[in-house]
Amino acid sequence: MPDALLHVQDLSKRFGGVTASENVSLAVPPGELHAIIGPNGAGKTTLIGQLVGELRPDAGSIRFADTDITALQTYQRSRLGLARSFQITSLFLDMSVLDNVALAVQAHDGHSFRFWRSARHDEALRGPARAALDRTGLTPRANMRVADLSHGEHRQLEIAMALATRPRMLLLDEPMAGMGPDESARLVKLLRELKKEYTILLIEHDMEAVFALADRISVLVYGRVIATGKPDDIRVNPEVQRAYLGEQKVVARQ
Repeated sequence: MPDALLHVQDLSKRFGGVTASENVSLAVPPGELHAIIGPNGAGKTTLIGQLVGELRPDAGSIRFADTDITALQTYQRSRLGLARSFQITSLFLDMSVLDNVALAVQAHDGHSFRFWRSARHDEALRGPARAALDRTGLTPRANMRVADLSHGEHRQLEIAMALATRPRMLLLDEPMAGMGPDESARLVKLLRELKKEYTILLIEHDMEAVFALADRISVLVYGRVIATGKPDDIRVNPEVQRAYLGEQKVVARQ
């Protein structure tokens, strides 16, 4: 796909005798929400670790925004516009919601980590932070201590921190993990709005959310992509059914 914002070609990664990624190839054009699904142990977290630069692939290449980023450091990829949220939240629980987002802006922009005073008084940091909170519906929580937020609000905050870095693409690693139905529904609504503005790679176990949101889906099993296609095609793909979806019926949220 020549116009892809993210292009992964034959990416492979081994840990001893275990192959975590085997010749993984995928292309995500601008404006697409592309979901990666697969059972536990399929290699999804290994894949996203390679995309953000935490893991170095043994073979293959990664191009982002017409740049070969295979050998770049995590911070270099971030400055090109790749922003990630984590499967397990990584937040400063004793600080305010606004402070957390301001620090994300500070870290992305390469400011000195003489944190608290500059982050709390520098409008160049606070302005983008407030905008990100507004975008994710967290403005009423701006001055609350992060520890006092709900689990779902923690996930919203991580997305706000990613948005505050002015990304070209969001990499979302299981953003609905641990959420109840109401929280999941709110996050689906937020992501449906964000996909109008951002290219998104979504790794997610919640199949209702995936089929409600995704423009295309890639299915990862034992480190290999066994199918890529539109949701309706993936839903009825016999190999996907055998490997992952089984007989469950997935109904998109309205």
